[in-house]
Amino acid sequence: MWCLDLLLPLLLIINDASCQWNVWVPRDISAMTNSCVVIPCTFMYPSGIRPYRGTHGIWYFGQPYPQLFPPVVFKSRTDVVHESYKGRTKMLGDLHQRNCTLLINNIGTEHSGKYYFRADLGGANMYTFPDFSELKVLDQPNIDVPEEIISDESLELTCYAPDNCPDLTPEIQWMYTDYLPDPEFSSDYLEESNTAVLSSTLTFTPRPMHNGQLLGCRVFYPNTTLVYERLISLDIKYAPRSVWVNVSSEVMEGSSVMLHCEVDSNPPSRISWMFGDEELLWDTASNISLSLDDLTPAQEGIYTCVGDNGYGIMNTSLYLAVKYPPREPLVNDSMTVLEGSSLALHCSTQGSPAPTLTWLKDGELVGTITADELSVLEILEITPQGDGQYRCLAENEHGRASSSFNITVEYAPVLLEESKCTVVREGVQCVCIATGNPEPTIEFYLPDVNITINESDGRYNFYTHTDGHTSTGMIKLREKGERVDNGGPAVNVHCSFYNTYGRESVHLELQQEKKYMMAVIVGTIGGVAVIAFIIAAVRYVGHNNKKEKTGIINLWALWQGWRSKS
Repeated sequence: MWCLDLLLPLLLIINDASCQWNVWVPRDISAMTNSCVVIPCTFMYPSGIRPYRGTHGIWYFGQPYPQLFPPVVFKSRTDVVHESYKGRTKMLGDLHQRNCTLLINNIGTEHSGKYYFRADLGGANMYTFPDFSELKVLDQPNIDVPEEIISDESLELTCYAPDNCPDLTPEIQWMYTDYLPDPEFSSDYLEESNTAVLSSTLTFTPRPMHNGQLLGCRVFYPNTTLVYERLISLDIKYAPRSVWVNVSSEVMEGSSVMLHCEVDSNPPSRISWMFGDEELLWDTASNISLSLDDLTPAQEGIYTCVGDNGYGIMNTSLYLAVKYPPREPLVNDSMTVLEGSSLALHCSTQGSPAPTLTWLKDGELVGTITADELSVLEILEITPQGDGQYRCLAENEHGRASSSFNITVEYAPVLLEESKCTVVREGVQCVCIATGNPEPTIEFYLPDVNITINESDGRYNFYTHTDGHTSTGMIKLREKGERVDNGGPAVNVHCSFYNTYGRESVHLELQQEKKYMMAVIVGTIGGVAVIAFIIAAVRYVGHNNKKEKTGIINLWALWQGWRSKS
């Protein structure tokens, strides 16, 4: 049922359309200047209208509305027309037969435009049809040229001549075809919507050598003086055929050089000079020159000229060698490492010819000499002795350059042999010397007190000193101590030293000043042997120096006092 609802309105529309005002004219039509043109035209009007006093018609130019006063091309009721159409127009069709075909003679380019027909059936039955025919008046023939003409691809060029004038029949000739390789010609006649066009097609395969050559099409009407010509210049597109550059060369650092490049292509190529992946210069032209001034080692390498015009790419390269002394080597940054670490030290540079690389530590040769632009020095399980300045020296026949960096080795503290207690005139002096990185902190432990900072009191003086990675702690005990069984003074001083990586503590033994340098680390050594050694040392010192003996006895008494307190 819904199909009938849609079909009935459609049938009514078709029935009404057969009774409406309608006109048929060719939408486009063309003619040559000074010739003529026939515009085919038929029209229809509603079947219920009866023409009053005949069927008449008017042709307008440019506008379909009479109230805008468009130029009258033809009017069947009178001979009043626009002055540009006087004596030029004629109604070829029979308006009573609804044929409104119009003839325009001796046309010019000023007659190009839109033409509208208005039917006049008398009284109020007048109607201007909105459909129009657009006339193009040509002063030369049309040549259908492809947007692109590509070398070595078959090309067809077609020349057109309108044939819409009953009294004149055109002919077509091609001009300047003698230089073409194996040209072929063919003709065709196209008739559509009561308009006609004569065409002639030229077929050949263009080559780059034909670029810029002239071709022409001539249209003429036999037995008349009407001749029309059109010339075109062939624009043959072809990929770059050749890229020319300088030959490879060698130059010295600081000099200048000019690199030239020429490319044969159409259209002109985008020419670019490339250095690796870097584009140094470009231009759309047939040639380009790259100027390199004050050359540096970094500019040595392959320079490539690339021509690209969208139809193909071609390039040619040259090698520019720059002779120069080594540049400052690239080495590791200064570093801080832990004792026992393994390192790989890198040194790289550039030079021409290739330089030799030498590793030095604190001025002394380490590793091997390498004849290359890269050298790697491997250090396995570095020790504190590996701490210092490392230098990489690069040399060639043009000069030398070097770079250095520091390696700092951090390690746990170590007690030095110089650590001891000795008898001096003022009493007993104990020295604790330790090396480590970071610098170790030194503390002294007496039986009743721990001493960690520079200080003094009535019994002792204490101070510390740091020199590089070595720390020194010194304490002077001024009180007399008790004596042991053999008569010598006794000392009970412990030295503790530590940093981030470890801590140790030793018992400092009393030694005769300037004769013995010994420190015994606190451990499991038997107390009897240590005491015997101290007694022997005290007796020996007492026998040779009574003054020192008195000091040792005082130190012994002081030590005995500490023991009783503890």
